[in-house]
Order: sequence, then structure tokens, then C-alpha cells
Amino acid sequence: MARGKVQMKRIENPVHRQVTFCKRRAGFLKKAKELSVLCDAEIGVFIFSTHGKLYELATNGSMQGLIEKYLNATGGSLQPDLPNQTHPLDAKEEIMMLKKEIEILQKGLSYLLGGRYAEMSIDELLMLERNLEIWICHIRSTKMEIMSKEIQLLRNKEGILKDANQYLQDKIEETVELSKFAAMTTNSPYPLTIQNEIFQF
Repeated sequence: MARGKVQMKRIENPVHRQVTFCKRRAGFLKKAKELSVLCDAEIGVFIFSTHGKLYELATNGSMQGLIEKYLNATGGSLQPDLPNQTHPLDAKEEIMMLKKEIEILQKGLSYLLGGRYAEMSIDELLMLERNLEIWICHIRSTKMEIMSKEIQLLRNKEGILKDANQYLQDKIEETVELSKFAAMTTNSPYPLTIQNEIFQF
């Protein structure tokens, strides 16, 4: 059965939206990798989620190299007056953000186990909701994989049982035919054996 045409509009349900984002992002990156391998193309992709999380792909080399190549091709140039401290500061900020996120997740986990949501701030609740959506996406995809494997195993078992059933039916039919043949030969008025007295002299 063919699937219905998907309407190109924003998905209102946040859970469905996150699941669709996870699936389509993975498919999009996979297609980019395939295009790179098949056509020996250099591909760079940036994806920012609704919550600002960055996903990137650089098929050949680094993303920085691809950006420089793009700027050279378009006549642009990298800004040379950027301070050298930019990357370490970004790394420090990222570490701080990750630490904060870990703290919020640990706090959220303790609240989940205790059920004390009212003690969390709105930012903590939003971050917890975002991570829960991501977890649900991963859980659903893992569940679908496990279910598809179980379905395949059941189909294999069904095929084996059908073959065994057919084999047993053939054996039963063969046994019935042999018993019918034996019954016909024993009830015949003309015995197949000849009396020995005829040949005595």
C-alpha cells in the first residue's frame, strides 16, 4: 500500500516533529555521504535544530577547509582580524554549557524519580523536555529496529513450520496410499501366490 503524500507544513506535535527531524536528518546526511562517495564530491552541511543544536558533515577534509574553499570560490575571504582567543573561549563556553546541561539532567532525573517538577525553573523544564524528546526519538527508533527483527524471525519460523507441515502432509498421504494398496491386494479373489502342490510330481 502506498503512503499518503506528506503535506509540507510545520508539524505541530513537538514529539512527532522531533522524531521526523531525527529521521530526516539521518537520511539527509546519509544521502550527502552517498553523493560524495559516488561522485567524488566535496560536501559540507550545517544543520541547526529548533533548540539551536548544531549537526555538521564534511565529507572530505574538515569543515574549515571547505569554508575556506567556498570563500575562495565566491570571492570572499576569512576575516583575518579575529582574535586568536576565539576558539579557546568557545571551547570553555561549550564546556560550561555541557556542565550546566549535565547538572540540569541530573537534577531533572532526581525530580523525575521524586516527581518534584514544581521546584524546577522554566529553563530547566525546557531543557528537560528537549532531552526527553531526543530520548523518545532514540527509544522509538531502537524499538522499531527490535520489532522489525522480531517480525523477521517470526516470518522465518513461519516458513520453517509451513515446510514441516507440508512434509508431514506428504508423508500422511503417502502412508494412506500405501495402506489402500495393501488393503486392495489382500482382498483380491485372485491371490498373487501360486500353490506349491501344482508343481509336485
